[in-house]
Amino acid sequence: MKNNLNEWNIVDLLSHSRHDWMNKLQLIKGNLSLQKYDRVNDIIEEVIIESQQESKLCNLKMPEFASYLLTFNWSNHHLLLEYEILGDIRSLEPFDEAVTKWSRSFLDILENIVDKCSENHVNITIDLNTSEAGVRFFFDFNGIINDTDHIENWLKAIDHSQLVVNEYHVDTYELTTVISFGI
Repeated sequence: MKNNLNEWNIVDLLSHSRHDWMNKLQLIKGNLSLQKYDRVNDIIEEVIIESQQESKLCNLKMPEFASYLLTFNWSNHHLLLEYEILGDIRSLEPFDEAVTKWSRSFLDILENIVDKCSENHVNITIDLNTSEAGVRFFFDFNGIINDTDHIENWLKAIDHSQLVVNEYHVDTYELTTVISFGI
């Protein structure tokens, strides 16, 4: 699995990025030719929102974490990853390594226990609005988990270092967990 920034060269990064943009442009072009103007507007709005979220992610000053999320879907995974950043952007640079390490480990374990033939989605929401709890990262999975005990035991046992697992819920079709750290 290639989604570590150190494993990507500049040409790979540009090629994947260009491929993503070409797909979006082809979607717009196809809908224009079918005169589906409402759908064209929807696609353009989705591209704008996605670009704004990418910008917010990059402005968190967490280059390792941002690189991991931005390139995750470029590799062959049994999970589709999306993310959203809520609140006023601020630097989370001191937590880059810990959040990236935790997220990699969590998603690697999750990937190994999901049903490979199902649509499995992970949405990460970074909530910067919480002053009393610092910053919270919500991991929300929908799909099929074949071994719920494995991920639940990991959530209980892992040394989370600077991070705190505030809560979690695991069943066959969904998993939610919240991690946080104080600022």
